Amino acid sequence: MKILGILVLGFISLFFSSNDSMLVQIEKAGELRVAINEGITTYYKRPDGQPTGIEYELSKYFARELGVRLKIIKTNSNVTTLNQIIDNKVHFAAGLTVKNQPKVRFTPHYQNINQQLVYHDDRKSPNSFNELNYEHKLHVTAEHAEIFKSLQTKYPKLAWQEMSNTTPYELAKKIINKEIKYAAFNSNELTRIRLIHPELKTSFSFPQQQHLAWAFPQSDDNSLYFAAIQFLNKIKQNGELQQLIENYYGYTNNTKNFSPLGIKKFLRHIDKRLPLYQEQFQFIADQYNLDWRLLAAISYQESKWDPKAVSYTGVKGLMMLTKLTAEEMGIEDRTNPFESIQGGTKYFVTLKRRISEQISETDRIWLALAAYNVGIGHISDVRKITASHGDDPNRWRDVKKHLPKLTQPRWYKKTRYGYARGHEPVEFVENIRMFYDILVMNIV
Repeated sequence: MKILGILVLGFISLFFSSNDSMLVQIEKAGELRVAINEGITTYYKRPDGQPTGIEYELSKYFARELGVRLKIIKTNSNVTTLNQIIDNKVHFAAGLTVKNQPKVRFTPHYQNINQQLVYHDDRKSPNSFNELNYEHKLHVTAEHAEIFKSLQTKYPKLAWQEMSNTTPYELAKKIINKEIKYAAFNSNELTRIRLIHPELKTSFSFPQQQHLAWAFPQSDDNSLYFAAIQFLNKIKQNGELQQLIENYYGYTNNTKNFSPLGIKKFLRHIDKRLPLYQEQFQFIADQYNLDWRLLAAISYQESKWDPKAVSYTGVKGLMMLTKLTAEEMGIEDRTNPFESIQGGTKYFVTLKRRISEQISETDRIWLALAAYNVGIGHISDVRKITASHGDDPNRWRDVKKHLPKLTQPRWYKKTRYGYARGHEPVEFVENIRMFYDILVMNIV
């Protein structure tokens, strides 16, 4: 892949004049125009007005690589997105499913997804395509209609209704409101939507895996297209692409805690309990330049926002501080909500400062959270174990694979701080990540 990147640059320099190439035009204009089909996995505005979404971030990385500003052109369907490319109104489109399209060419793909049959959790569901027929009143977007047409030869009873102007999120709402019975979703879309609508349940996945890539107009000028391939190759090689996917989807592999019941309970507590302490989270977060929703997520994992919570080990309060930690942080009353939030925040910041600033900010946060749960010494131990396996001790996605080894004598006997229940900090961090994302998607 690295050789491919070098060859690409060679082709650009051999065949394109710097005065004529699209890449140079973009650099001179200082703007990269990217079409993104607006959605919960691609590009959307958070309640606080900040843009987010994995395709938005990936495009932002590329614009930064080129040294230009990013201009997002929002679209509302894949057809509209493709027309933006074909009509040369944008430089490329991000996050489209790879397929044969006239006048369009795709980069190598960077993410695999599949399609899933989805229904409301109070219904019974068919378990295969053989059971699907017109009585199930299956609804699909225009994108999935093409897939169903290809399946109809094998499953002649297969029937569906296409909803060409409906987004996946709107389709989800129709299932939740029981306006429709069944629908087809991309697996990545469903993962995000279920954070705020856990009533959605999956039945089975479609047989063919799909691939996401960037789509460019067919052109004799390959300069931008080759630059995009080189960029995607680079972030695959250096781990940035995998890190971005981990940021959005990594915790959802924790199926034990990524459950509808747990999410429903959390959503209820957002309405009933969080308003009692939200201002205090915001006030203290501002003092430490933190996102208050991160503090709220830590507190929920620790105490379910119950200031009277006490564990069997004697930790207490909203942030579940030990007596020793409270004393070290200058906290007199662990059951006082404000003091508890203040002490827990100060302790978290103290731990984060002990983790190298050379590590990415996201990974520093997750490693500090793990230390909040199990102690900074054990995290130091497991990072050494991670490195000994050839993995990256600065990446949470690698460290969390090795934390359970701290329960195994052949590993913890070689460490400075010894035995620890290594699975607990993994669960602790992944839960907080999920709670944080739900908070970001639900409230300002």
